Amino acid sequence: MKIGIYGGTFDPIHRGHIAAAKAAVKQLRLDRLLLIPASVPPHKELSCGSAGGQDRYEMAVLATAALGPWAKVLDVELRRTGKSYTSDTLRLLKEQYPEDELWLLMGTDMFLSLHTWHEPEVILSLASIGAFSRTRAGEEADFAAQKAYLETTFGATVRTLDNPAVVEVSSHEIRAELASGKGTQALTDPVWGYIQRRGLYGTSVNLKNLTVDELRPIALSYLTPKRMAHVLGTEQEAIHLAKLYGVDVTQAQVAALLHDCTKKLSIEEQLALCRTHHVVLDDLQRKALKLQHAMTGAEIARHVFGVSDEVYGAIRWHTTGRPKMTKLEKVIYMADYIEPNRDFPGVETLREAVWKDLDQGLLLGMEASIAEMMQWGNPVHPDTIAARDDLAQQLKQGE
Repeated sequence: MKIGIYGGTFDPIHRGHIAAAKAAVKQLRLDRLLLIPASVPPHKELSCGSAGGQDRYEMAVLATAALGPWAKVLDVELRRTGKSYTSDTLRLLKEQYPEDELWLLMGTDMFLSLHTWHEPEVILSLASIGAFSRTRAGEEADFAAQKAYLETTFGATVRTLDNPAVVEVSSHEIRAELASGKGTQALTDPVWGYIQRRGLYGTSVNLKNLTVDELRPIALSYLTPKRMAHVLGTEQEAIHLAKLYGVDVTQAQVAALLHDCTKKLSIEEQLALCRTHHVVLDDLQRKALKLQHAMTGAEIARHVFGVSDEVYGAIRWHTTGRPKMTKLEKVIYMADYIEPNRDFPGVETLREAVWKDLDQGLLLGMEASIAEMMQWGNPVHPDTIAARDDLAQQLKQGE
């Protein structure tokens, strides 16, 4: 397996980094790409106003949504005390991947100074070098001379990489522009959302007064890269159902975007949020992460984003349902269930039923959910049973 290693301060990670990573993966035919945020880089000092290590790590993880499942972020250098020496990182990675081919990726400036790094002989013995060459006047000759020197002196393997989609922007320039509301085009939506949510680089935003378009990147910043497509799909389906059944479209979008905002948290983190917001849990809820995230997500939506009671309820009940559900609650429950990325036996039948009659489709969805949980031996929460029974009774009375 060929593994690319792409390190940097990533302060913040931007589209230029992503373009370079994609170019390297394609040209070197890499099977995996490891992004490694530096802790204390030996070649430069972190500037005043830089993001902390954990924030830079989280932004890098969010950026992998634009790369694909073959990209992974490691915190090996952030956990190490002192300066982040590449030779130490490569030693560790070689122990983890002894049979794999390691490729260290870097830009022209880093490549031209590589022989001055800490233990260059170790670096070049453990990894091949994939270096991006610029076309500035005079640099081609310098690049060729450095390549020849490293190959002759250290026995290095060096591959020159082109970056046809190069984005001429630096993290320093982006940081300088963000506080004035500029520079956002150089960032992916989830990264920009994270920066706003955390108030990094001098940004300041009122999270309780956002339009849907302003909320979307911030909502994405709460998610794992894998879940982003689901949430955007849920928003898409919520718009469709809201228009179909006369529900406020904006409320449906806000609920859809925030319905899984705490989904990635651990049980310990979920329980801590429940204590903070005085959420009372029953025995089953204390043990079930799936049940907890709907409750804590509703609290984040209310306390952080100031959502209405209607939106709060739609998020709170999107997993179990409840008796006497509002139309918005029904829309979000089913949008989550049948959004376009869902692919399970019977989903097309369920979609057709929901698009024809919301209540009939909802009943079909609840019955299917209950049957699946019972099939797998999982306990069904009483709220779901009560919601199913209440809806069935209503439909029977309306016949």
